Amino acid sequence: MKLILASASPRRAAILRDAGYHFTVLSSAVDETPYPEESPEDLVLRLAQSKADLAAARSVGPAILIAADTEVVLDGQIFGKPRSSEDARRMLKKLSGRTHTVLTGVALVRLPNVERLTFVESTLVEFAPLSDEEITRYLSTGEPHDKAGAYAIQGYAGRYIPRIAGCYFNVVGLPLARLQHALSELGWREEYLSTVV
Repeated sequence: MKLILASASPRRAAILRDAGYHFTVLSSAVDETPYPEESPEDLVLRLAQSKADLAAARSVGPAILIAADTEVVLDGQIFGKPRSSEDARRMLKKLSGRTHTVLTGVALVRLPNVERLTFVESTLVEFAPLSDEEITRYLSTGEPHDKAGAYAIQGYAGRYIPRIAGCYFNVVGLPLARLQHALSELGWREEYLSTVV
């Protein structure tokens, strides 16, 4: 049974590839605008489910689809991908010296019987205080521009994160250990690793 990553995220693909999974990519872009009064947990789960449903409608044959959405949350406010450098600067100033939550909603769909499994993973991330000069230097790397919360823990920003509580891979965009457990629940087995390209 093949695995399909319903995401164009190079970071999610790298997590799966580095962990030895063989999969194909079927990107599924959806409108990521939160609904009024929607909680961050409901948002990431809804978006992951929408991405999975979109990919499932375009898939052929037996497969397990994996879709995810990651958001950064501080004081109940969702920090999505910045729309501009100034937007990224504002996000980084708010996160500076604070501990925030990274939420990833994951939706799996097993085809052809359309069995579903969903979950939300949460990780606490502590950000060191950042000076204006450090923020400007970080923005100049270009790294923050397509990342939830305007930073990448696996990149340059990792030097400003002294500790996390929870899954590191969740902060990158895909909670690996929890995903493996979910795949097992849906009947996916390790022997498929070497047989699917």
